[in-house]
Amino acid sequence: MPKPAPRRHTRGSQSGRPIMVLLDLLGRRWALRILWELRDGPLTFRALRDRADSVSPSVLNTRLRELRDAGLVEMSNEGYSPTRDAAELGELLLPLDGWAKRWAQRRR
Repeated sequence: MPKPAPRRHTRGSQSGRPIMVLLDLLGRRWALRILWELRDGPLTFRALRDRADSVSPSVLNTRLRELRDAGLVEMSNEGYSPTRDAAELGELLLPLDGWAKRWAQRRR
């Protein structure tokens, strides 16, 4: 799968608009879950895998590489961490999380 980058064609869009590229990246299997699990701080590969319902190591490696290439995840001595961009994205997703919880309550 091609590396997501602005101005590059992506799934569902020939324009390469940044929002389409970001949605393509975040829509990949496990990508959002990985970022969500890293929101509270660094995790080792094993801890991240455990928190992400034992995602396969190959898929986790692929997603981590894509997220690192996109500047959303970085590696440190403590493990994988969200970058400032990922932290900012996480803050933007918090209202969506609240909405989703209210929506789920209404659907019961």
